[in-house]
Amino acid sequence: MLKAILLAAGNGTRLRPLTNGTPKCLLPIQGTPLLQVWLESCKAAGIGEVLINAHAHAAQVHKFVEDWNGGIKLQIAEERELLGSAGTLAENRGFVADEKEFFVLYGDVLTNLDLRSMLEFHRRRDVIASLAVHRVADPKRCGIVGVDEQGMVQSFVEKPEHPESNLAFSGVMVASPNLLEFVPAERPADIGFHLLPKLLGKMAACEIDAYLLDIGTLEAYETAQKTWPGLRGVART
Repeated sequence: MLKAILLAAGNGTRLRPLTNGTPKCLLPIQGTPLLQVWLESCKAAGIGEVLINAHAHAAQVHKFVEDWNGGIKLQIAEERELLGSAGTLAENRGFVADEKEFFVLYGDVLTNLDLRSMLEFHRRRDVIASLAVHRVADPKRCGIVGVDEQGMVQSFVEKPEHPESNLAFSGVMVASPNLLEFVPAERPADIGFHLLPKLLGKMAACEIDAYLLDIGTLEAYETAQKTWPGLRGVART
């Protein structure tokens, strides 16, 4: 069964006051919680089981999962203390240990990327991980990748002071469980700062042209309400 780990435990401090009483992943995008958008996208891609990590306002995430009946098996990994995005992957290695590959999805990203196309891309490459990447206007705020002519990632710098390109990690990744061997022991551990720089030459970059927006600020959230085109060919549940 194809699986995904959906990273949704952030405090959403830059989205206050909206996140004072609501977890970031449950903020509505044109009336639909961001978490539900992700789950509908997962279902359309044939993902059958999703692990969601939770921290801020975790009781609301539990309630959403209990009430949602969308045809995917869901489980929650509640973090009393934040493990960091890479720490979450490592601490839940048992969830994906027997899988050939699995998705890692950033829960605060809004996108209509066809996840099936990402999976097909990954399966054509002999790599530990495949990153969906896109062009950005302000690379200083992102994880920036450098690629060679074969599309292999040869550099990765999180929020660089002097960016070498504008090609950014989108928050969508397909990986094999071998990825977890590179997560450092300390917690919290971050994917961008602590994990991906260890995988240079072992990752492929897939440049995408789908709608993608990091819902990290009030400005971005307001932009999403005006510009979100919806999922491509996905019926609402």
